[in-house]
Amino acid sequence: MAGSTDAVRILLAAGIVLIAGCQPPGDGLPRGDGGPAERIISLAPHITELVYAAGAGDRLVGVVAYSDYPFEARSVPRIGDSFRVDYEAVSVLQPDLVLAWQSGNPAEIVMRLRELGYRVVELEATVLDDVAADLRTIGDLAGTGSIADQRADEFSAQLETLRKEYEGVRMLRVFYQVAANPYFTITGRHAISAAIDMCGGENVFADISGLAPSITLEAIIAENPEVIIAPVVPEDESWKQGWQDWNSIDAVTRANLYSINPDVINRPGPRIIEGVAQICAALDTARNKP
Repeated sequence: MAGSTDAVRILLAAGIVLIAGCQPPGDGLPRGDGGPAERIISLAPHITELVYAAGAGDRLVGVVAYSDYPFEARSVPRIGDSFRVDYEAVSVLQPDLVLAWQSGNPAEIVMRLRELGYRVVELEATVLDDVAADLRTIGDLAGTGSIADQRADEFSAQLETLRKEYEGVRMLRVFYQVAANPYFTITGRHAISAAIDMCGGENVFADISGLAPSITLEAIIAENPEVIIAPVVPEDESWKQGWQDWNSIDAVTRANLYSINPDVINRPGPRIIEGVAQICAALDTARNKP
């Protein structure tokens, strides 16, 4: 896995977020006639994915670093990253709507864009269901409501199917490893923690403060998780080697160390349903071991 500081920064830049309910649209200074947005800038990779899924990808004129999905997003001009914005580049692109990430973009960026006269709408999600709400919000703003509503309905149906499938299963204690040396994890305020819960898992660090806090190895050993999950490409098994000396942990003894594709779990867009399904499958594998 990446070094701890880089891993957490990439995790944040990629759009792994605290979810706190979608803000109502129109909470900025509008530029234009107030009709459907025709020139949109996205300030987070997961928002870029949401815009495409909502049927408004052809309206995107600017995105930030790590906006690499869908493939078409790679050709959209970059205006910085989730933490730094090139205001001159924004001016050249003349957006009539800027979609910001409430818990990720620095408040001063949002404030400055509004001072410059741009309409800025901040998006967030606290539970997995809010991905559908974000799609509908973008559809309303861009005038692509029929496409956005259909995609939102599909997402909600897939989520409900997973909920019903894993309802009532035996709970397993889970440690979600964001990074190592030092270790970072997620708390119960995180969408991924909600995914773990939905799949029949219990995030062992759900109750500590923060969003993606650092923790000690001693704390992990004391919690004795039955499963350890890490957002790592499946072909990278190196992160598992760091646990082999700690066979006092049930997850290690029972070889319950599982990788989840970071591209689909780290961003609260439509693809997160794939990441949730991978978490559910991993816990099911662990649960069904003799």
